[in-house]
Amino acid sequence: MLGRREIGKVLGGVALGGSAPWLGSMRALAQKTDDTLRVTWRDALNNLDFYYNPQRTGFVLQLHVWDGLIYRDPDTYQLRPLLATAWKQVDPVTIEFTLREGVTFHNGDPFGADDVVYTINTVVADPHVAVPSNYLFLQGAEKTGDLQVRVTLRRVFPAAMEYIAMVLPIWPKTYRERLGPERYAQAPVGTGPYRVISVDGNTAIGLQRFDGYFDGSPKGRPAIRWIRITEVTDAAGELDALLNGRADWIWDFTPDKVNAIANTPGLQAVVAETMRVAYLDMDSAGRTGPNNPLTRPAVRTAIAMAIDRQAMVRKFMLGATRVLDAPCYPTQFGCDQGSAVPYSYDPVKARVLLNAAGYPRGFGTEIVSYLLPQWGEAVQGYLQAVGIEAHLAQLSVADAVRRNEDGDSPLIMGSWGSYSINDVSAFLPYFFTGGPNDYTRVPDIEALVNQGGSVTDLDERRKAYSRAIKLITESAHFLPLFTYAKTYGFSRALAFKPTPDELPRFYLCSWR
Repeated sequence: MLGRREIGKVLGGVALGGSAPWLGSMRALAQKTDDTLRVTWRDALNNLDFYYNPQRTGFVLQLHVWDGLIYRDPDTYQLRPLLATAWKQVDPVTIEFTLREGVTFHNGDPFGADDVVYTINTVVADPHVAVPSNYLFLQGAEKTGDLQVRVTLRRVFPAAMEYIAMVLPIWPKTYRERLGPERYAQAPVGTGPYRVISVDGNTAIGLQRFDGYFDGSPKGRPAIRWIRITEVTDAAGELDALLNGRADWIWDFTPDKVNAIANTPGLQAVVAETMRVAYLDMDSAGRTGPNNPLTRPAVRTAIAMAIDRQAMVRKFMLGATRVLDAPCYPTQFGCDQGSAVPYSYDPVKARVLLNAAGYPRGFGTEIVSYLLPQWGEAVQGYLQAVGIEAHLAQLSVADAVRRNEDGDSPLIMGSWGSYSINDVSAFLPYFFTGGPNDYTRVPDIEALVNQGGSVTDLDERRKAYSRAIKLITESAHFLPLFTYAKTYGFSRALAFKPTPDELPRFYLCSWR
């Protein structure tokens, strides 16, 4: 556990630039009056270093404390210069970056090519990175000048710049090497618009606006000076903090709490669609056994037609999201919803299909889910109505993922947020290229998905992905349920705008 003094010592005595209102007593006493944004969320970060935690909250922290080479605009999805001011494709697998001059890390160390090369080469070689699949496209990096770096890809990878923008924050080489990875994770330093000034175990993180942040950043200079993040263990504690004036911002509560927040003086509630997609994956490959009824296309089609996805959107998402036909988010490059075969709710036809497939009395199966139990129970009820008795195995995320990867799940209810990458290469390969989460295992689909991710011609990419989506959906291998809605509750004094990529950017917030 590191407090303000301990972090100051690790930083080598660097001044922290004033006292946050809540430091010392570690109590959040005020909000707008003390220029302190009090954030409460449930997912405590055991490791503040983005590369070693897979949580969405870690992603959020990364955007505030660190910078990457390039920045993706949350509104337009356009890529803009950040730590790199320019880049060019030298050849199909080589990108050369020109770095920004005059940038410093929070501890005063200058930023340069050595930091970029160190970050990329360390991450590529480290088997303990939380999400190694995010970096499989990288071969390594080399310094070609104090402000010049060449990044080499393992193969042609058209979505490389999206990944570089979203999941490649830059470490300070000298500082991290001096501390070592474990101590660095307790007192992290980046070049971002906020810096970490206090860490209280798994319960609180304190951030301060970095007054030395460089001019010209697309993130801009934050309007709010302090951010106090409180990490609680459950949704009840999160909601209680907001309703009783101990928090200015919370998220990811169940829709039934929206009215309670909206009707509280001084608060507002927003329900906004995100890039995350809920899905039902079916074991068409027979990984759970050759006699699995789900290996039959008619059975999978019957399941797709048995579920009233529009009703689920109305009930669970307050109508703020949409049913999808293709297994991807509509803005992602290559996500051709028009090439997908749609399935309408038709329980009568579902029964006819089951009868024709040899299951006039239905059959028994199992749904493995880590989503909200109400969602799994709804699907369970729809299947029961057409004769399919599906036991619901409600597991933690870690246990469900482990079981799914072992090939032991007939029906999987899950969600996929693509790490907010606006390209189908962040969705389809995870499920359809022969990996541990592939329950389809169709060579033609795998070939098309790989083709879409390995050619640079945009039309060729689109065509390959469209054909893959058609094959996936016409045999009902994988059923997208609906896009997610993220719920946000926050003070009316706070100007906050949610974005579809599910990444709140507090550096863009201000007080009203």
